[in-house]
Formats: sequence, structure tokens, C-alpha cells
Amino acid sequence: MTYENLDPKLVNALLDDGRTSLRNLAEELDVSVTTVSNHLRDLEEEGVIEGYTPRVNYDALGYDVTGIIQLKVEGRSLTEVSELLESQRQIISVYETTGDHDVTAVGKFRDTDDMNTQIKALLQDVDIRESNTSVTLNVVTESEQFELDLDE
Repeated sequence: MTYENLDPKLVNALLDDGRTSLRNLAEELDVSVTTVSNHLRDLEEEGVIEGYTPRVNYDALGYDVTGIIQLKVEGRSLTEVSELLESQRQIISVYETTGDHDVTAVGKFRDTDDMNTQIKALLQDVDIRESNTSVTLNVVTESEQFELDLDE
């Protein structure tokens, strides 16, 4: 096999099974283990692959409530509020956004009381001017990654 499109093929193979061995990757991609190892190291150093983590089903662990928290923030404090949200254990995503709200965060909570307690604690921050929280009714897809196009 040529090395054309090897990196996206390697990423796609890892998306399919992030725990597979270098030997299995080499066999699947028809290259040597050394080639896979070198390309994988390069992808890690370039920041393309940031780590290897399990995909956790929070519902199965009792975190049944997914909350979407939208905040209006004093402009000079956007970074500080984003960092505060990022530091919260149950907040799994934080986005600085355009539109009606400055920050959108997604959190996993055991129940609405748990969510309410954490949101009230956040709202003690004087730089948060307004909040809007939605509770998801049904998670259709979450934390999905997509395969890379081999023609790019």
C-alpha cells in the first residue's frame, strides 16, 4: 500500500476501535507496525489525536438529566466565566457563541435538583447577567465523531 491517505485511514480505524493494537492497525492498513507507530506519533504531536479515552454513558451511571445552559456575560468577563464553567465537574462542553447568549454549556446531572443547585451557584457570579436553561427530553446523538473524508 502507498502512504496516500494513510493518516485519515489511521484516524478512521481508531475512531472505529480506539483500543486496537498497532499490529492490528498495520494489518488493516497494509503497512508496517513501524509506519503506523511513526504516523500515530506525528498525529499526536500535531494535536490531531489528543488522547484515547473511553466513551462513558452517563445515563447508565445515574446522570439522567442533560442540561443546556445559555448565559449572557459581561463582555470583559467572557473568558473568566468560560473557564469557571470548564472547571465544573459535571459540565462536559463549553462554547463561546454568537447570538442571544455569549456562552453555552452542556452538563450532566443526577436530577433536576442537582442541576438547579449547580446553576444557582453559577448565578452567584456578578458577571453573569442572564441565564436560560433547557433540559433535554431525549438525547438522539451525543459525542459523535465523524470519519475523515479520504479525498480531502
